[in-house]
Amino acid sequence: MPAPVRLTVERKFSMDLGLKNKVALVAAASQGLGKASAMGLAREGARLVICSRNEESINRTAAEITSQTGAVVIPVAADVSKVPDISQFVQTAVQEFGKIDILINNAGGPPTGHILKLPDEEWSRGVQLTLMSVVRMVREVIPHMQQQKWGRIISIVSIAAKQPINELLISSTLRPGILGLTKVLSNQYAADNITVNTVCPGLILTKRQEELSVSRAADRNLSLEQYLEESAKAIPAGRLGRPEEIGDVVTFLASEQASYINGVNLLVDGGSARGIH
Repeated sequence: MPAPVRLTVERKFSMDLGLKNKVALVAAASQGLGKASAMGLAREGARLVICSRNEESINRTAAEITSQTGAVVIPVAADVSKVPDISQFVQTAVQEFGKIDILINNAGGPPTGHILKLPDEEWSRGVQLTLMSVVRMVREVIPHMQQQKWGRIISIVSIAAKQPINELLISSTLRPGILGLTKVLSNQYAADNITVNTVCPGLILTKRQEELSVSRAADRNLSLEQYLEESAKAIPAGRLGRPEEIGDVVTFLASEQASYINGVNLLVDGGSARGIH
C-alpha cells in the first residue's frame, strides 16, 4: 500500500478560542478523526477525557497528546455501544474535573454490506454503535451542561448522512437520524447556552477509509493507488481530506466564537456532495 501524501499547512495567525481549561469528552479518540479532534482541543488548552475500546491504544494516544501539547489527558478504555462503558466514561470526567463542557460523539463505522446479506444482528450492532451511542452520551452530559449554562455537543458522522452511499447501507440509514436528533436538541437546549452540531466528513484519509478503499479497489480490479487517484479526481478540491482538517472544524465549533452556530449539520468534504445542502 503506498504511503499517503501528507500535506503541511502553515498557520499564519492564532486565535484564542476560549477553550483553556474547558473539559472535553472525546469518544473513539485513539486514531483518525477522534484523535485529530482531541489533539485540536488540547492545543487550545482544553483538558481531555478520551476513550477507545483498546486500552493500550488509548493510553498511547493520551501520552502522545500530552507530549505534543502539554494538556491533561485522561484515557479510558470504553466501548460506546455499551451502556456501562458510557457511564464510566462520563463519570471519569466528572470525578477528575468536576464538570463537562464539551462532548465529541464519534464511533467506528457500522457493518457494511448489501440488504440481502446483512442479518438483523448486524443492523442491531449498527444501531447500538452509530445511533444509540449518541443518544446515551447526550443523555449523560446534558444535565451537567444545563447546570453550568454552557455546553458544546458535536457529533462526527459522515457525508453518508446527507448523500447516501450504496455499500454503506447501515450508515446511510442511521446517520441521517443523528442529523434530525441534532436539530431537535439544538432547539431544546439553546436557552441553556448549549449548542448541538454535527460534522459530516467526506473522504478523509483515515485508517478506516484506507480499509474501505482496499475493498472498493478490489471490487473494481484496481490497485489501491489507482483507486485513491480516481477518488481524488472526483472531488472538486482534487484530494482527500486530512484528519486534522476535521479536528480543526470540531475545535472551532467547540469554541466561544461558535456560540451562534447551532443545529448545523456541516459538510467538510472538499465539495464532494452534489446536492444543495
